[in-house]
Amino acid sequence: MKFKELHLAPELLAAIERAGFEEATPIQEQTIPLALDGKDVIGQAQTGTGKTAAFGLPMLDKIDTKNQILQGLVIAPTRELAIQTQEELFRLGRDKKIRVQAVYGGADIGRQIRGLKDRPHIVVGTPGRMLDHINRHTLKLETVETLVLDEADEMLNMGFLEDIEKIISKVPASRQTLLFSATMPDAIKKIGVKFMNKPEHVKIKATEMTADLIDQYYVKAKDFEKFDVMTRLFDVQTPDLAIVFGRTKRRVDELARGLEARGYKAEGIHGDLSQQKRMSVLRSFKKGDLDILVATDVAARGLDISGVTHVYNYDIPQDPESYVHRIGRTGRAGKGGMSVTFVTPNEMGYLHVIENLTKKRMNPLRPPTEKEAFKGQLGAAIDQVHSQLDESAESLDKYTESAAELLEKYSPEELAALLLKTVAKDPSDASPVKITPERPLPSNKKGGFNRGGGGKRGGNNNRNRGKDGNRDRNSSRERSNKNKNYSGSKRSNPRNDKKRGFVIRSNND
Repeated sequence: MKFKELHLAPELLAAIERAGFEEATPIQEQTIPLALDGKDVIGQAQTGTGKTAAFGLPMLDKIDTKNQILQGLVIAPTRELAIQTQEELFRLGRDKKIRVQAVYGGADIGRQIRGLKDRPHIVVGTPGRMLDHINRHTLKLETVETLVLDEADEMLNMGFLEDIEKIISKVPASRQTLLFSATMPDAIKKIGVKFMNKPEHVKIKATEMTADLIDQYYVKAKDFEKFDVMTRLFDVQTPDLAIVFGRTKRRVDELARGLEARGYKAEGIHGDLSQQKRMSVLRSFKKGDLDILVATDVAARGLDISGVTHVYNYDIPQDPESYVHRIGRTGRAGKGGMSVTFVTPNEMGYLHVIENLTKKRMNPLRPPTEKEAFKGQLGAAIDQVHSQLDESAESLDKYTESAAELLEKYSPEELAALLLKTVAKDPSDASPVKITPERPLPSNKKGGFNRGGGGKRGGNNNRNRGKDGNRDRNSSRERSNKNKNYSGSKRSNPRNDKKRGFVIRSNND
């Protein structure tokens, strides 16, 4: 369906066209008409399916710009997601002159207060900072007409249910409520019953929730073996843009330092970094100045990054829904992707639980040998030399005289070999890297995940507080195929044309 068929305001259609979009994604096609009709909607969709526009366009369409009051409220689990949502709503609503303000922890609250005094039409924010503003009486919600809960499952995982209920209690009961979530645990369904009015449920088919475009593999390895195996995979698979997930902040720091020591362009993000540093790292990654982003689950949640070809789960996630979110960073916008999960022998039960959730088996992947890794490095070096020669052919004239002198003393083969040695990394010369072992995940009698109630994984509801007292700063959760071509290289994406299917179901499903 084309956006023009959705009967949106002309100003919104102009913004959509300027962004280069014509066809609505399935989740947008199904939810936007329902939301425009004023119905409450539960949208079950992965990150990367266009859900921000799915709830944003109907909300923006509904805004009366002549009325200088707060009309829309979006609650998001993390600062990064709040910022990205604010930016997208601003872009879509710019022609309609809609003002959008973001509020989140770790940023100057005084500046946010001044922004709220300018009477924005929409406020996007994290639960902790929103409550802070409500308690200061700098955020008043009695005029809100549209309430959005984004990444609702993650907010419950982070223990924000109580905060969300407090915020919702300040919003008029006559509001429209739109809830979006990648997964649909019982706690989310309870929110639908308690806070929504006969919501329509738009759902991705469960069999396709993990995106058939993503080739999923696992490597069985002991903890101390994982780093060397992973870097050899980098050399063989040559990912264009990769995200590595670590279970803890210490793990992320050590992996980022280790990868830099091995010559990879890598940096890490987690909740202990300043907001300015995190955003700086993300900008570098989006621009392509970094090849590898190392992240914890919470720091990477909600990131809108295109072009990620590979996701590496250095540590298997502690809950299966996190796996869905992690691999959803690749295989987006109709393009293929690859995920590799490292599993220690005593964590195989977790792997099977993930497979049962995703309804898709992971293929075992044989770790490449040092010789195969070196061959991959040589191939990448040759490609790099070809590329640089094509780009620099006209600027090499001033070097030809010196090159001729070298050719009098050395053979062309010797000089070319030295060039390749300079460009390529020899795994046998790699700097030794020690990654501190992590305690293996606890297993229950079935060898799977331990789960707590109320939507909180493992029953742990601890929440770290930042310097400003906001609870959205961090969460307690931050804690072999024998194919010698190593499917998943940037030269091969065999399933680019597959499409996901979507269905609408009523709230009784």
